[in-house]
Amino acid sequence: MLGTMTVLADGGIITGVMAQGGKVWENKEKMGAVLATGLDLRKKFAVASLLVSVPILFYLLLHNGASWIAAIFIVIALIPAFYAALSDSLLEIIPKLNQTILPLQKNQVGVGIVRLILSALTMFIFPFSFVAILAAGIPRIWGNIGLRKIVYSMAAKDQQPDAKVKKEILSLVKRILPTSIYYCLSGQITIWLISVFGNTTSLAQLGALGRLSVILTIFNVIIATLIVPRFAKLATQKYLLLTRFFQIMGFLAVLLSLIVLAVYLFPAPILWLLGDAYEGLSFELLLSIISSCIGLFSGIVFNLYSSRGWAMSPIAVILINLIAIIGFASLLDLSNLRGVLYFNIALGLVSVVQTVLFCLYHILLLKNQEYEDVS
Repeated sequence: MLGTMTVLADGGIITGVMAQGGKVWENKEKMGAVLATGLDLRKKFAVASLLVSVPILFYLLLHNGASWIAAIFIVIALIPAFYAALSDSLLEIIPKLNQTILPLQKNQVGVGIVRLILSALTMFIFPFSFVAILAAGIPRIWGNIGLRKIVYSMAAKDQQPDAKVKKEILSLVKRILPTSIYYCLSGQITIWLISVFGNTTSLAQLGALGRLSVILTIFNVIIATLIVPRFAKLATQKYLLLTRFFQIMGFLAVLLSLIVLAVYLFPAPILWLLGDAYEGLSFELLLSIISSCIGLFSGIVFNLYSSRGWAMSPIAVILINLIAIIGFASLLDLSNLRGVLYFNIALGLVSVVQTVLFCLYHILLLKNQEYEDVS
């Protein structure tokens, strides 16, 4: 629910701030105005997100056996973590655009260490959900104080929201928010399908293999920090953007191929991490990693073109996705784990094709022009 709340409260604002900030990142006053506009929009979207999500969360907690008091404490504890997550994702854009990576990393590592310490101290003394949520949220609030010091050395503080920037960001939000809402509902499609057509064993195996794919998050974070902001800042020159895009695609293809090859050659030690119950899933592990790599590839392409302020029609995205789901679900056997993993790969390939073609289409349509003069 925290993830859903964050997605709904963003709705494309981060993407809009990255796109607008990429044009004016060298001008502190304009960068400060872009950030102020993004933060102002985030507050309004956050209130709407809370109004929608909190009643649903409260109902689900009660439905799954939580007491009224426990549910109230969990909801209250979630709100600081929610607002902290909203702020830091916007604030981090400024260091990323300026490639001031070391102070940003120190801040993130510090937050992680404090979260670990608080979780370790409270886990046995106060083993309650709301305490665990607070242990995750409080360090991020503390980290945001330090993050603001970093940010406002590169962007002017106390700037007012800019009407023109707000209009540009909202135009992007209108195209991204419907898709975000759709993915909030469809993001667990494979779990739903196994629940309907499969069995609990397949569901457990899918969850276990999925945990190993989390390691790819490291590469996603690195690329989102080092490559996507640089792409956002590039001048609007067709040849330059095409060259950088193909370079990034080539790098990703080689990197992800090496990851798949490593899993193919050494499945046993990887499965050992999961325990004896999963030692016979070598091929399924390979399929799971291939699916995750395809998803990572598609997600990075999405981040690249979004950072330029481009967004696909939500109607087209949702329609293509629904047709793919219905088509592949009718062709594949979803009663077993392999069938579901093939299903994930097929959907991922559809996403890769549409994101790559969309990005290339927009680059090829460009007329060469420089980003606005910010001096």
